[in-house]
Parts: sequence; structure tokens; C-alpha cells
Amino acid sequence: MPYSLPKLPYDNDALAPVISAETIDFHYGKHHQTYVTNLNGLLEGTGLHDMELSELITSGLERLQKEKRTPVFNNAAQVWNHTFYWNCMKKGGGGAPTGKLAEAITRAFGSFDKFRELFTKAAVGHFGSGWAWLAKDAGGNLEVFSTANAATPLAEKKTPLLTCDVWEHAYYIDYRNARAKYVEAWWNLVNWDFVSKNFG
Repeated sequence: MPYSLPKLPYDNDALAPVISAETIDFHYGKHHQTYVTNLNGLLEGTGLHDMELSELITSGLERLQKEKRTPVFNNAAQVWNHTFYWNCMKKGGGGAPTGKLAEAITRAFGSFDKFRELFTKAAVGHFGSGWAWLAKDAGGNLEVFSTANAATPLAEKKTPLLTCDVWEHAYYIDYRNARAKYVEAWWNLVNWDFVSKNFG
């Protein structure tokens, strides 16, 4: 079966005023959908539609002709990254994590405030299009970093815990070119329950 656009975990206007329904309509309804459509077109006749997206990104590309690997990765990773991003937010989110995740963040970064500062710097300071991440490596260590374009921690065998999309289409309607204002407001949406679940 072809891949389909995953349903949002909330209504289009649920994240307003931080992220408007208009931004969701374009970002989710147009951009995210386009990556899904492109991916299905690229995979036509390959027999790879039955793979989980994460499996396709991490091991399925080897089954493709060389010239198809980069475009398939770019579109598959963007579908996965965006789906993950939507789930990293919720209406009434924000605040700080609790429990084991909070303890791990304090161990890794010194405090939640220091972590937030580092993550914000990764998001705001990233040159061009991309993503800011909190991820866990194979040894269970937490890291904050950014990736360019469609790159994802999955491809580096790391477990993504939290992401902020810093492609311009994520914020330009609501914030124009003021990425820092978008990232500052985005913290009020973070779904720490989802992040904790990813942490395990």
C-alpha cells in the first residue's frame, strides 16, 4: 500500500496562537503531503511500500538503484521528521519535563534551563533549513544538535526524543523571518508526555 499522510493528533487550530491554522494548512496540508506524494511516486514498482518509514530510512535504501537513494531518503525522512514534529507538540503543552526524563536532562546538561538554552541555540543558530533535536545515542547519552535539510537522527542510529522544525515554511506565515520568536513561542507547545515516552 502507498504511504499516506498521517492524521494530526489535534485539530488544525489547536496550536494557535503559537502556530496558526493557516500555517498548519500549508505546512501539514501542502508541504507534508507533497513529501508523501513524492515518496510514493519514487517508490512505484520497487516493492518497498510495505516497509515502516524508519526501516526504509535506516536500511531499505540499499535495495534501491543508486540514483534513487538520495531522493527517496530526502522525502521519506521529511515524512518521518514532520510526523514526529507534529507529535512533539500539543495544546496546553510547555513547562518542563518530570520524572526520569527530567533527571536525565539535568545529568546531561546541568539543568533544564541549560538544556533549553542549548536547544534554542541549535534551533535559532542553524544555518538554512533543518531541524533541532534532542536525541539519545546507543549508550543512552542525551545530545542536542541540529541537522540540515531532511537529515534525521534515525540515519545515525540515534533515538529522537524531541524536534523543532526550523525550515522557513514552519514559521514564515506567523513570524515572517523571526525564527527566534517562533522558537521561543514553540516551547509553550512541547508535549513532554510524548518526549518521555520516546525516552523510555
